[in-house]
Amino acid sequence: MEPTRADRFEGLFRESYPLVRAYALRRAAPDAAQDVVADTFLVAWRRLEDVPEDPLPWLYGTARRVLANQRRSAARGVALEQRLSGAAGADARPDLGDSVADAELVREALGRLSDHGREALMLSAWEGLDGARAARAAGCSRAAFAVRLHRARGRLAAELAFLEGLPPSDRSPEPRSLEVNS
Repeated sequence: MEPTRADRFEGLFRESYPLVRAYALRRAAPDAAQDVVADTFLVAWRRLEDVPEDPLPWLYGTARRVLANQRRSAARGVALEQRLSGAAGADARPDLGDSVADAELVREALGRLSDHGREALMLSAWEGLDGARAARAAGCSRAAFAVRLHRARGRLAAELAFLEGLPPSDRSPEPRSLEVNS
């Protein structure tokens, strides 16, 4: 007997929930991550017939789009708040030790990368996906993903060197000089 739609979704949820939740937590605050996970599985329920046999890359791709929508919405809210208050918020970085400073430096360098480059690094390094699965999650071919990942690694290294104040001769390529959407 073939499993029912509810049984298939339950199995998908049980198997994938911890991984999708970890993916979201590495990219958003805990409250926002819970919303991302809920929305991701809502999309999976609605489009269960579109979920492939290997669902994790599909779920990561869905979560990536949910996060992007969430960021756009938050940015619009902040812009509206700033327009209404007439004041721009100042960023302050607390001095909590070397590890926090290093983490902030990496976050800042990652933030300076294109969305495609940042996502390629995160799918590969943080999610541990191989090239084929990461490419499916990113919605591109394996070759295109390999190029994105290669470029993103070089850009990240250059951005880190730039942020650490290394002289130009010690870094390559120049940060922001390769800002091509890969």
